[in-house]
Parts: sequence; structure tokens; C-alpha cells
Amino acid sequence: MDKLKVAVLFGGQSGEHEVSRVSATSIINNIDREKYEVYMVGITKRGQWYLYSGDVDKIATGEWEKEAVPALIGPSTMYKGIIAFKDKSYEFYPIDVVFPVLHGPNGEDGTVQGLMELLEMPYVGPNVLSSSLCMDKVFSKRIFLESGIPTPKFTVVYRKNLNDVDKHEKIRSEISEKIGYPCFVKPANMGSSVGISKVHNEGELIDALKIAAKYDRKIIVEEGIDAREIECSVLGNDTPEASVAGEIVPAHEFYDYDAKYFDEASKLFIPAPIPDAKMEEIRELAIKAYTALDVRGMARVDFLMDKNTGKVYLNELNTIPGFTQISMYPKLWEASGKPYSELIDELIQLALSVHNEKCTNW
Repeated sequence: MDKLKVAVLFGGQSGEHEVSRVSATSIINNIDREKYEVYMVGITKRGQWYLYSGDVDKIATGEWEKEAVPALIGPSTMYKGIIAFKDKSYEFYPIDVVFPVLHGPNGEDGTVQGLMELLEMPYVGPNVLSSSLCMDKVFSKRIFLESGIPTPKFTVVYRKNLNDVDKHEKIRSEISEKIGYPCFVKPANMGSSVGISKVHNEGELIDALKIAAKYDRKIIVEEGIDAREIECSVLGNDTPEASVAGEIVPAHEFYDYDAKYFDEASKLFIPAPIPDAKMEEIRELAIKAYTALDVRGMARVDFLMDKNTGKVYLNELNTIPGFTQISMYPKLWEASGKPYSELIDELIQLALSVHNEKCTNW
């Protein structure tokens, strides 16, 4: 029986480029090579696509770019695969399914998913609309509220208003009145805690907004809850299942980029040391949010649990969560009885199932 041909997409043009490369390295090293033939397709920070066939570990270091050849995946259904260019000629590699490991904008937000839809190519993860809704923290939170899912208070600031110094005082006043301090300032469309600041007082606000504005024109400001950080992994299409929940105790004041990927002092507790009733509440809310946003494939669902009241708030869904060996999404499934390689296999099969369902209805 022929192996299924899987294209793993990594890198990308977002601020999470480096994390994507590490996640992809883990997936490629753990995928079942007896079952799948893997094609490694990297996207540079400049948006250039390449086919890479060298040492997998060079993806994480960035050295892969020196050995890769230019390539593309076009939107025509005539060519469902990769076209690689070398020595004034080209070669075509058919592909059965695409596994995008592109965290953040231009990968996790529906853009690449749209390309796959045009190509009529099966791909791992949610569709265009679900991907873009989950990526945009403002729209997803509005859906949470409409669905009766508790989420921290929030408001929105736009980059254009930061350019006018005369509007700064109004911004400070509105944040103080609507949200208060401490609060968190985030780009509306970003992940891996890139561009996020914890703001303790009015004097820190504008600088934090400007940091977030480097990554998005739309900035979300959320109330700062003295909370425990709880995460849950969800897997599936029409009948999703939730893993056990885990708790993160960050090495820094909050779980920022460095605490997530570089500071080994951050601690993960799997399962989270919380009462059974809270564990079930979080798992049920995770599936409720997943369903409300019509997600298929996978998502890591992030929660905040108030240290004083125990109230649970849903923070966000990540539809292409970190897949490094220390990332919560695969670790939570491993603790729930689903090993890393088995998880990869199931995600690919879920992608094929969605595609086959579409074909049946054409």
C-alpha cells in the first residue's frame, strides 16, 4: 500500500516564525514514516516558499534555508502538490494532505487554509472562517459572550488613534473606566504571547499599546485577573473530545514569550491540581467554545481561574497550537492516553475525513 504524501508547512511571515520551525521539527521527527511520506515545505520571513530535503534538525536552527530549493503550491486543482524549481527545470511532487504548522498571521488565520480550499486539498485544522475567528481575539470573545461563555472584560484600541498624541488622554481615561488596572494589552491577531504586556498603571499604558501596535492595527485590552492559567486540548470534527486540563505556573509575571519557550523555571502540572468538578467544567467549556466557533481538527483552549473566587474564564483558542516536545497541546493528550505520533496520525485522518465528506456532497 502506497504511503500517504504529507506536506508539512513551517516558518511563515509572522512573529512566531521561530516557534513554528521548532514545532515542525517535532512533528516531522515523530510522524510515522512507515505510513507517511513527508515533504518539508518552508516559508521564509519574506514569504518565499522552498522545498527542503536535508537534515530535519536544521529546520529548528534556521540553517535549512541554505539547502532548500524554490517551490510553490499553486491554487489550481490540476496540480495538487508541490512544484520545485532547480537548474532551470522543475519537478512536481503530488501531495495527499497538508499539515500547516504556521503559528500566527499568514498561517493560522485562514489565509493558508483558503489556498488549500482553492486547491481542493485536505489540510489539518479548522476551515477558513473558524481559523480567522479564533485568531482574532476580539471577534472570538464576542462569540463567547453570545454563547454564554465567561471571558474577561475587554475593549479595543486602534493603532491609528495612537498616532495622535491628543487622543492619548482619552484612551487612558476609557481604559481606566472600562477595564481598570492591572490589565493586559495584546495584538488582536497574534499568538505565543508576542507583543503582550501587563500594564500596572496608567503611566505604562501608551507604551504597551505601541508595542502591541507593531503587530496589529487592532489592539485588545483585557482586565487583569489574579488567576491560575489552565489549558485544555480539544481534538475532533463533529464530535470533539477534550483532554485533561493542565496548569502553567510561569517563571515570569505572566506566561510571556520567554517563559513559554526559553525559561525552564516555568512549571507545567498535568493534570492540573484542581477539584474534579472544576476539571469537568473546564473540559465542558472547552468543547462548548470549540463548537461555538465551529472548529474542526484541533485547538488548545486557554482558561483563567480566579485565585480568589475559583470562577473560570475562557481566554482564547489556538487552532495551530505549539507542537514542540514541551508544548501543552501534545503533552495534555499524552497524559490523556494519546501518544505524540498517534496524535499526529489522528489529526491527518480527521483532515481526510473532512475532505471526503465535502467530496461526498459535491
